Amino acid sequence: MNKDLTVGRPETVLWRFCLPLFGSIIFQQLYNIADSLVAGKFIGEEALAAVGNSYEVTLIFLAFAFGCNMGCSVVVSQLFGAGEYGKMKTAASTACLASAVLCAALMLGGALGCEGLLRLINTPAEAFEASRLYLDIYIWGLPFVFFYNIATGVFSALGDSRTPFLFLAASSTANIAMDVLFVTAFDMGVAGVAWATFLCQGVSCVLAVGAVRVRLRKAGSPEPAPLFSLLLLKKIAAIAVPSILQQSFISVGNIVLQGIINGFGTGVMAGYSAGVKLNNLVVTSFTTLANGVSNYTAQNIGARKLLRVKAGFRAGVKLVWLLSLPLFLLYFFAGRRALSLFLENPTKDALQTGVYYLRILSPFYFIISAKLVADGVLRGSGRMLCFMASTFTDLILRVALAALLAQTALGALGIWCSWPIGWTAATAMSILFYRAGPWKNAGDAAE
Repeated sequence: MNKDLTVGRPETVLWRFCLPLFGSIIFQQLYNIADSLVAGKFIGEEALAAVGNSYEVTLIFLAFAFGCNMGCSVVVSQLFGAGEYGKMKTAASTACLASAVLCAALMLGGALGCEGLLRLINTPAEAFEASRLYLDIYIWGLPFVFFYNIATGVFSALGDSRTPFLFLAASSTANIAMDVLFVTAFDMGVAGVAWATFLCQGVSCVLAVGAVRVRLRKAGSPEPAPLFSLLLLKKIAAIAVPSILQQSFISVGNIVLQGIINGFGTGVMAGYSAGVKLNNLVVTSFTTLANGVSNYTAQNIGARKLLRVKAGFRAGVKLVWLLSLPLFLLYFFAGRRALSLFLENPTKDALQTGVYYLRILSPFYFIISAKLVADGVLRGSGRMLCFMASTFTDLILRVALAALLAQTALGALGIWCSWPIGWTAATAMSILFYRAGPWKNAGDAAE
């Protein structure tokens, strides 16, 4: 069901919209961690290291898919909020066509360049072949990743966070079952993990795209809408390109970090792989909720209700802080048990790496979550340069400090210390950019 986010009490509207998103977070993370969990439990530490190593490369492709999602979602949200349903349909089809071209280019680049990239980041010999095999299979599934992201972006733009949740819940549950089946019953190793993800992503993509076509057909403006608009493509690109650049640079930064970490051996690699999966569960949770804030902001910008944007920011921060508290307590005091989900009979280096990583990062979840909510407002209002500036500050600080501190007596521990510094500086910038937004002096009613 389409939901107008421009009416009703802002906190209630936003929280109701974000509740299914929170459910989606859980299943999205099951999708993300299932490969590592099965690899670590049923294959071995080297397989876990290979999947974790490959994961950093897959984030580059996901950066492009996420950027297309955000560009489509923000523009469709603004048009939906403004009641321009014909243009809204054209924006969705334009995003699909542009994404198809981009996806084809990335598949070609991935097929030709992934092996060289694995060598560039110093992938150990014992993890190299498994990493390469995982990526080869993953690349063939990129069309599913792109079109699924476009479909969920349209659903979110229409205020419907429930339908994507249902698709994701079904496909994530199936992915875990197929991971275990392919690895244990068919003895397919890392290839089984990759093929399970490929198949489940394919099914969820087909279902999501079919459902969004039906939804758009039923939306207002019964007259046929053009399939492509250069003007709307420019508007989508104005949101998508900065999002892609931001996510891509983060991915490249993570790959540089992975290269530094790889120099400490497979034990530290495996511990980091397990720890970063748990950390990404948290950060992705905050990001997903912030995407909900983006959709809320975009609809209200389209409806010219700026005071509701300020109320939405406050509600969003309250929501992510409520989520931060239990996650901080879990990781700081019970991180060893959480890591055992991925590590079967871990080495001392692997377990110690994961524990230190979580204890250093988790107290700063309250800070990074506030940044991501502010970023959600900035994205939803189209203030992409501000959004990029704070994100690049975080990335540059983390990578530079990690490279520097890794050479000191701190060793790998110094790498983990770079995260809180980057997060804190970038959060200060995002909050300042938010406070200077056009809603600063808004005077219309929030209801």
